[in-house]
Amino acid sequence: MQPPPLLNFTFPFIPQTPLRRYLSRLTPAAGPSFPPHRSPIFIHDQMAFRKIKVQNPIVEMDGDEMTRVYWQSIKDKLIFPFLDLDIKYYDLGLPNRDATDDKVTIESAQATLKYNVAIKCATITPDEGRMKEFSLKSMWKSPNGTIRNILNGTVFREPILCKNIPRLIPGWTKPICIGRHAFGDQYKATDAVIKGPGKLKLVFVPEGEGEKIDLEVYDFTGAGGVALSMYNTDESIAAFAEASMNTAYQKKWPLYLSTKNTILKKYDGRFKDIFQEVYETNWKSKFEAAKIWYEHRLIDDMVAYALKSDGGYVWACKNYDGDVQSDFLAQGFGSLGLMTSVLVCPDGKTIEAEAAHGTVTRHYRVHQKGGETSTNSIASIFAWTRGLAHRAKLDNNHELLDFTKKLEAACIGTVESGKMTKDLALIIHGSKLRREHYLNTEEFIDAVANELKSRLVRKSSL
Repeated sequence: MQPPPLLNFTFPFIPQTPLRRYLSRLTPAAGPSFPPHRSPIFIHDQMAFRKIKVQNPIVEMDGDEMTRVYWQSIKDKLIFPFLDLDIKYYDLGLPNRDATDDKVTIESAQATLKYNVAIKCATITPDEGRMKEFSLKSMWKSPNGTIRNILNGTVFREPILCKNIPRLIPGWTKPICIGRHAFGDQYKATDAVIKGPGKLKLVFVPEGEGEKIDLEVYDFTGAGGVALSMYNTDESIAAFAEASMNTAYQKKWPLYLSTKNTILKKYDGRFKDIFQEVYETNWKSKFEAAKIWYEHRLIDDMVAYALKSDGGYVWACKNYDGDVQSDFLAQGFGSLGLMTSVLVCPDGKTIEAEAAHGTVTRHYRVHQKGGETSTNSIASIFAWTRGLAHRAKLDNNHELLDFTKKLEAACIGTVESGKMTKDLALIIHGSKLRREHYLNTEEFIDAVANELKSRLVRKSSL
């Protein structure tokens, strides 16, 4: 029997699902026989979803390896079917960075400043092994580092909480949002190996008038040692303070800054002083009205407090501290695969959203050989939702904002229904893990897509 004329449309291939398999087993007597891509339930789905118009563009930064593989699936199954979206595309895959002498990375950051929203896939930072693997012209710098230095932003990472994923620190019942100052310090430092005796000095020569600084750091004797010089700027620290306080105010959570100003009295003391000045000048009255607060704490005291707290605050960290503590938080909450990462610029309107993890090389090697992978795509899906949610707020697009909330809820709902990738199933089942406990990479994205469609049809709740 032919389908009714009204339903005679052509739709893209839809993966097998239990319902599809059931429908395919129906005999002709049980009802009309539809071609695989014209199954009535999916025709209904396709007709139900009018694409949401996104008024302004977003910048997409494509990436490498396994994350690049499922990045395309996320777009094809969770984004493009539902959004009318103008994308400014930049391929930050390592081969293209090499082909463009890394200019594409700089161009993508400049485009982010123009359009205010970027969504980034995980990328490779090359080492000597990658130099040989890709026959690179140069050992290109970390694209994340290049982008952060151009945007001069603060990286905020926050866990994605699922009720059925156990936490290593069960007392963390509320999220902790950690803000990492992504500029300067050790990551822009100059270091050296000292061979033999001699004096190490720190010298500052001012442009024009000003006080010259000439400090004797250490008098090496014997075999020598190592030395390091690092810096930060008042402008960047002030931008860090502004972004941290804006984030805390938007979330209506208290804010803590951690330093070691008792040891680095001038260096870390400058962070403490500038934060206090920004708070007193721009944020104190707003924080008090929102019944939240700002407080400086020593880093060791803050770590101890974090362990015994129940969460629900923003933690502003210097660059190195944020690098370390963000992974500590991710593991404490369950998994790096369940962490959002958003770079917030000091203008308050420009962001870059990405996953907090790498390119999942080990899974990519399996994928290259045609093997089955079970790679967690949740953090990358949330990169899209957080970027699009910011676009929605800038454009006052309530329909788009509602879509991003439903997509996030679909991810969490899928996991909480027992459908998840192997890494999460392993947290639950441990040594008793069996194949039926988890989905492969594409099956999980399909499950999220089905859950999303269900939530989009239901108007009453997320």
